[in-house]
Amino acid sequence: MSTSLGTVLTAIVTPFDDDLAFDEEAFVDLMHHLAKHGSDGFVVCASTGESATLDSAEHLRIIKLACENRPPGTTIVASTGSNNTRQACRMTERATEFGVDGVLSVTPYYNKPNRRGIVAHYREVAAATDKPVILYNIPSRVVLDLPNDFLAELAQIERIDYVKQANDDSLAPIDGLGVYAGNCGAFARVLDMGGCGGIVVSSHIAGDQMRRMVDEPDQRAAIDASLRELYDAIFLTTNPIPVKAALNMLGHRVGRPRLPLVPADEAETAVIRTALEHLGLLEPAPA
Repeated sequence: MSTSLGTVLTAIVTPFDDDLAFDEEAFVDLMHHLAKHGSDGFVVCASTGESATLDSAEHLRIIKLACENRPPGTTIVASTGSNNTRQACRMTERATEFGVDGVLSVTPYYNKPNRRGIVAHYREVAAATDKPVILYNIPSRVVLDLPNDFLAELAQIERIDYVKQANDDSLAPIDGLGVYAGNCGAFARVLDMGGCGGIVVSSHIAGDQMRRMVDEPDQRAAIDASLRELYDAIFLTTNPIPVKAALNMLGHRVGRPRLPLVPADEAETAVIRTALEHLGLLEPAPA
């Protein structure tokens, strides 16, 4: 299924300075770097972007900055979901005003709404924008899983056009929805089944290779196999701890995560470094 939002969408990190304030310059620099290395667009202020520790003003500032400084030809998808429907709608409205190309809206977490509540929630969110809405099914973080028959039901709501599927056990075509891989390890599978692509994290590091997986389908399986060590390293502990560590090792100024997330420890750093060395991105450390 083709999509105007792009195939390789990087769930971009939020860089912080030494005082853990948002680093605007580093964010814009990183967007432009990623655009040169395979990314079709960016999902901003999602879990990789540490949305849980951004206040509303910061969240909106980042979305606005992304829209104003997007690299030519790239798209901006704003993560605007919440377990508070009114807040989700307010954030969606503001992001739409800033000029995003779409919004990502996570299943309401913690309050555990029933199916009727979820339908009502997404009707309100979809009515708050004239842009495509990407549902975000990630039961590992929000407790609730949206089965594929229910996702197909939600697709009947106008402007709900896609799903970021982070439940690999449910990875399959869904009537009425374009499917994006929610996990890097499922990217090749989604491409093979004719899905839209992936909203991925490893493209921060291996964007050129992930672009080749799109453009060179005959090489897709081999490229995917070559990236498995990286995928494992990037998710060996809570996202975005490892990807921030990897980016810092590669000279990108992204800083450390905000509490309650902590930087990678010595053992985690060693695993990440080894994966980068095996990809030829870092010289092996002296013995």
